[in-house]
Order: sequence, then structure tokens, then C-alpha cells
Amino acid sequence: MKFFSKKKKDTKIPPETDGASTSPEDLTQSDIPDPATTDSVESDEKDELIEKTDDDQTHEPEKSERKGFFGRLRTGLKKTRDILTTDIDDLFLGKRQIDDDMLEDLEELLITSDLGVQTTMDLVEGIRKRARSIAGPEELKHVMKEEVLALIRHDESQVPAEPLPRPYVVMVLGVNGVGKTTTIGKLAARAGSHGKKVLIAAADTFRAAAAEQLTIWADRAGADIVSHRDGADPAAVAYDGIEAALSREVDIVFIDTAGRLHTKVNLMEELKKIKRTITKKLPDAPHEILLVLDATTGQNALSQAEMFNDELEVTGLAMTKLDGTAKGGIVVSICSQLKIPLKYVGVGERIDDLQEFAPEEFVEALFN
Repeated sequence: MKFFSKKKKDTKIPPETDGASTSPEDLTQSDIPDPATTDSVESDEKDELIEKTDDDQTHEPEKSERKGFFGRLRTGLKKTRDILTTDIDDLFLGKRQIDDDMLEDLEELLITSDLGVQTTMDLVEGIRKRARSIAGPEELKHVMKEEVLALIRHDESQVPAEPLPRPYVVMVLGVNGVGKTTTIGKLAARAGSHGKKVLIAAADTFRAAAAEQLTIWADRAGADIVSHRDGADPAAVAYDGIEAALSREVDIVFIDTAGRLHTKVNLMEELKKIKRTITKKLPDAPHEILLVLDATTGQNALSQAEMFNDELEVTGLAMTKLDGTAKGGIVVSICSQLKIPLKYVGVGERIDDLQEFAPEEFVEALFN
């Protein structure tokens, strides 16, 4: 799937960091991200830089690009796959049939892969019902693939009907450091490559250099951008973004939002205000509320998704940083527990490393 027919030379993008709006005394110990589970904000954004290419270089055909993405997805899930496949083989050492002890060991294995307790219990129960037909590790992997696929498949009724409203407004959420700004830039480039006129509203007015970073992405994607000064009212930026989109006959609007800490009440109230403001200007909008999550944070990502969904009714997810994590099972856990469609997955820093989520490809990459 093409994102650009040509790419411009790279420009350094400032890292995502919290702005000065949250003072040290406002933070509690629980608010401080665990360095063992979250990457530093600076390294996150450095890892999300766009690959530099010559102006006359073009992408390969869509089929080859998708095949290349699957290869990167498979490589990215290697740590998770090694935990699953190698240890499943070991479960059958000296045994020919599944018994309660083996299922107990399997539960521990799946939880280690970050599938979560409830998802693991659901998966093991499905395997228990089919235990008589399982005589070895390969049969078990086949059954697990079918059970996992059933858990992560999209509800097709939630796919927006064509033609989309114009402008189609996407409000993008996510805590700092998950790659939210970069994801917006990649989605804008993707839409632009499909002939859509795109506008980005830089409504994260709290984080230092957020608007500057989005401006770089907008330039790369050929998108318009609406921004205010640092510290301005985010809802006002969103409102002006919708007004500009209407007057310029824009097809798609991506609205960036602040993402300081998902546990902060003030942040949630701010996001609700932005949503209300959008709806005042455009009654059916936002048409989509996309939450960006970092796969490397494991079950932390599930907690974030639950919090944002409870407050703002998230309609879709984008999962970044699936490359190199041993916690790929979080994809299954979130899809299973929240019933929110996973729309995009990211496996690297290149602009074509963000693609639509294909459940069948993911399961193949996870087990094969």
C-alpha cells in the first residue's frame, strides 16, 4: 500500500516531552512512568524518525510492500513467538495427551507473553474443549491459532460506511511517548497518498515543540496544519481546525491532543471539552476516536485503553512498537477484553511501517 510516490529528505523531529503545564508538585509517585515498562520520551520520538530517501525514489508495488511489512511484523514478534512456540514444544516432552498439569503450564506460558489473565483463561478453556483432538505440539499450535484469531477478529459492523462524511474528523488520543504524533503524521501521509486532502490540528498546546513536530509531518504529508501558541486553549485549536477544514473543503482532519498522564483528571476533562467543541461545530463529529498505544508497555497499555475508553468511548486503536517486544500478546488481550477494533499496527520507524491491522497475518507472524 503506497504512502508516498516520492519522499523528501529527512528533517530532525523534536522529541515528545511534557510541557510546563504540569508542575512537579502536581505529580504523585504513581504518576511517574516505570522505566522498566516504558521507553523514555526522547528515545521514543528518535525511534520514530522517518527514513531518509532520495527525491526520485519510489515505493515498490503494494503487494511487495505488504509482503515486506509482514516480514518486519514477523521479525518484530520473534521474542513473543519464541516464548510461545519453543515452550509449547517443551510442554509435550514425555507426554502425548493434554492433561490438567499441561494446561496449567500453558496458562503460565500465555501470561508470560502478556495475554493477560482473563484472555488466557478464555483461550485455555477453548483449548480444553478440544483437548481430545490434540496429540502433539503442532496440533496445539493449530488450535491456538484458531482460538486467537477468533478473539482478535474485527466486528465488521464497526467499519465506517462509504462514502465518508466530509470532513471526516479523527480525534487522536494517547499518553506521551507512545508515538502518537508520529502516528498522526504517518496516517496523514497515507491519506494523502490516496488523493485525500488532509488537515492536522495541533491541539496539544502543552507539550514543548509539539506543534513544531506536527508541522514537519504536515509538510512531509502535504497536509495543511492549524496551530496556536504554546499554552493556548486546546479546544480553540480544534474548533479552528474544523472551521478551516470546512472552508478549505478538506477530506480528513486529524486532531492531535495532549497526553501527559492518563491518570490525571484534568487531562480527561480537557479531552472531553475538545470532543464537545468539535461536536458543536460539526454535530456528527468526531467520526472516529483513535487511541495510540505502545506495545512495549504490556498490560499498562490495557489499563490506558480502559481509562480512555471509559471517559471518551474510543472507536479504534493503533498499536505501535511491536518490533522487538516480548509482549506481543497484549494485542490479543486488548482486542479480546475491550472489543475495540485494532485498526493499525506499527513495527518500526519508516513511514510504511504503520499498516492496517490484518488479524490473519498477525496470527501467522505470532506462531509461524
